[in-house]
Amino acid sequence: MSQENSEVTKNTQAAAGRGEAPATLQAQVDEFLAKSVADDLQSVLDGEFPETRQAVRELLNEVDMLPSIGLPLEESREAITGKLQQVLELGLPRGVFKEAQGGTGDTGQSLTAIEMLGHVDLSLMVKVGVQWGLFGGAVGNLGTERHHQMVTDLMNLKALGCFAMTERGHGSDVQSLETTAHFDPETKEFILNSPTASSEKFYIGNAARDGRWAAVFCQLYTPDSEESKGVHCILARIREDDGSAIEGVRIGDHGYKGGLAGVDNGTMMFDNYRVPYEALLNRFADVDENGNYTSPIKSSNARFFTMLGALVRGRVTVGAASGAATRTALDIATTYANLRRQFASDDSLPEKKLIEHRKHRLRLIPAIARSYGLQFATNKLTSRVHELDHRGIDPTNMNDKEQADQRELEAHAAALKAANTRHATDTIQDMREACGGAGYMAENYLTTLKADSDIFTTFEGDNVVMKQLAGKELMTGFARELGGLKPMEMVRFGLDSFSSLLRRRTAADRIIQNLQDTFTNSEETSLFDPAFQVKLLSEREDRLMMSLARRLRPARELSVSEAATVVDKAQDHLLAVTDAHVDRIVFEAFLEAESELNTEQGKKVFEQVRHVYFLSTLLDNAAWYLEQNMLSGTRTKAARAALNDLVDSLGPWSQTLVDAFGVPSQMRDTMLLENYDEMIPLCERTPAAGQKAAQEKEAQQ
Repeated sequence: MSQENSEVTKNTQAAAGRGEAPATLQAQVDEFLAKSVADDLQSVLDGEFPETRQAVRELLNEVDMLPSIGLPLEESREAITGKLQQVLELGLPRGVFKEAQGGTGDTGQSLTAIEMLGHVDLSLMVKVGVQWGLFGGAVGNLGTERHHQMVTDLMNLKALGCFAMTERGHGSDVQSLETTAHFDPETKEFILNSPTASSEKFYIGNAARDGRWAAVFCQLYTPDSEESKGVHCILARIREDDGSAIEGVRIGDHGYKGGLAGVDNGTMMFDNYRVPYEALLNRFADVDENGNYTSPIKSSNARFFTMLGALVRGRVTVGAASGAATRTALDIATTYANLRRQFASDDSLPEKKLIEHRKHRLRLIPAIARSYGLQFATNKLTSRVHELDHRGIDPTNMNDKEQADQRELEAHAAALKAANTRHATDTIQDMREACGGAGYMAENYLTTLKADSDIFTTFEGDNVVMKQLAGKELMTGFARELGGLKPMEMVRFGLDSFSSLLRRRTAADRIIQNLQDTFTNSEETSLFDPAFQVKLLSEREDRLMMSLARRLRPARELSVSEAATVVDKAQDHLLAVTDAHVDRIVFEAFLEAESELNTEQGKKVFEQVRHVYFLSTLLDNAAWYLEQNMLSGTRTKAARAALNDLVDSLGPWSQTLVDAFGVPSQMRDTMLLENYDEMIPLCERTPAAGQKAAQEKEAQQ
C-alpha cells in the first residue's frame, strides 16, 4: 500500500471511529457528532460577519422570499422590486454608505448580506446589487456633498436607479465608451448624446422598468479642448414619476433573458439631453459653471483607474453570490444523494444510496471542497475591502504601500470573481445532472440557479478579461520587485522566493513559514504533508511567472504594435498565471481557516477536505507537473488513488459538510427532498429490512 493510501486509511479510521454502541444509541451519538462538526465548520465558513449571515438567513427563510418560478415577466419583476423593501428594513444596505452620508459604513456586513441573497434568489441579489451596490456605490463613492440628498433618497428606495456603463459596442473596455457629455458654457449644462449605434447603453439593470435615475458613464468634453477628458460619471434623470421617459432619453426593454427574470434589463440612448453641471459626480474631477476642468489627479489614466477602483465592490459581490448559489446547489444535490437510492449489489439487498457510489462521491466532494476554499478566500477579500474602507484612505493621495494594497485588492477581486463564477457555472450544471430528472424540475430550484447564475461569468467583467487584469497586476508586482535583476541574478535569487515577495502579509504567513522551516524535500515526501502541498502550489505559480517574464521580455525593445503582438501571443500563459495564483491563495485560506477550528473531530474532517482540494487541483494540472518533472507518473497515480480513498472517507460526512454551508433551510423544502423516506418502500430503506423481505420472499417460493 502506498504512503498516500495508508495515510488516507488511517485518517478514515480516525474520522469514522464510532465504536460498537447499540444502533439507537449510536444514531444519537452520530447525530450529535455530526451537528458538532457542522457547527464548527460553519463557524469558519461564516467568516468575520456571522451575525449578518444569520440575519439574512432568517429573512430568506420567510415564505415569500423563495424564488418566484413560472411567473410572467412583469409579475416576476414586480415581485423582486417588492422584496427590496424587506431587504431595506433589515438595515444592511446602509453599510454601503459612509456615516457622513447617513449610512453606517459597515462595508463588510453589506457585502456579506448581498452574497447571502445569492443562496436563494439571484434576481433579488442582482436587483439589490444594482440599486445599492452599483448605482448607490457610484453616487456615494464618486459624488460629493452636493449629491448627499440623492444618496439619502436612493438608500431609502425613494430614487430607484441604474448603472449605465456598458454599451452595445464596449463592455469591459470602459475607456473606449462612446457616449458623450459636452459642456455648454452658455447654459452651464452638460449635453448627453449617443452619437453612434454602438454607443447605446446595453444590458442595464433597472433600466427597462423601475429606474428613474442613471449613473451615466461617458466621455467628458469641455470648451478648452476638442479632446475628451476621459470617462466620467454623470447623474441623470431618465424617467418621470409616472414611468415615462424624459424627453431626450430613449429607453428600451431587453425582455426575456436566459435567466434573472426579476431584473428589468434595458437599453438607453441620449439625444441632446441636457443636465445641470452639478450632475457630474465630481469627487475625482470637476467642471465649474464656467467650464473650467480641475482634478486632484493629474494623469487621466490614473484618474480613470482611481474611479474604477472605487467601484470594486461590484466584482466582489458577483463572485461571492455565485459562490453562495453554488453552495445551495451542492446542498440540494448532496442531500438528495443521501436519500435517493439507485442499483443494488444483489437482488436480496436494498438499492444503494447515490452517495454510496464512488463516482457520485467524486462528483460531489471535490466540488464541495473547492466551494469551501473559495468561500474562505472570498471571506478574506470581503474583510480586506472592509479594512481598507475603514482606514479612510484618500484615493487621490495614496503612498506606495496604499497604492500596492489597492491594486492587490482589485486584482484579487477580479481573479476570485472569475474563479467563483466559473465554479458556479460548472458545478450547478453538474449538480442538476447529479439529481437526474428531479434536478430538471423547476420546483427543485436547480434549473433556476443554473439559468440565473449563467450570466455571472460575463457581467461585471468577462472572466477572461478579469483573469488578464489579475495576471497583469501579478506581473507588474513581479517586475517591480525583480525587474532590475539580470537573468543570472534571478537564477541566484531562487524561484522559491517570488511568491513570498508578492504575497501580502497575512495570518496564514506564520503558518506557511513554520511549514517551510520544517520542510525537507525528497521522493518520499508525502502528498499529505502541508508543507509539500504549499511548495507544489507555490512552485507552479512561480515557474509560470518566471517563464512568462521571459516570453514578455523582448516586448520592452519593440514598438507598441509589435509589443502588443508579443503580449497577445502570451495571453494563454498570462491566464495560467492567474489560475495558479488563485489555486495558491485559496489553499492558503484553507490553512488559515483550519487553525480557527475548535473541535478535534472538526479538524480531522476539515483536514481531509483540504487534502481533497489539494489533490483535485494537483490532478487537474497533472500534465504541467509531469512536463516540469516535478512529479512522476507514479506519484500522480498515487494522488488519484488517494483522492478516491478520501471521497470514500468523506462520504458519510457529506451531509455534514453541506449542512455547514448554512443554506437557508427553505431551499430544502422541495418536492425533490420533502418526505423522501416515506416514498421509499420499506424493503429498500435498511439492509436489515431488505434481507428480511428477501428471506420472506424465498420462503414463500
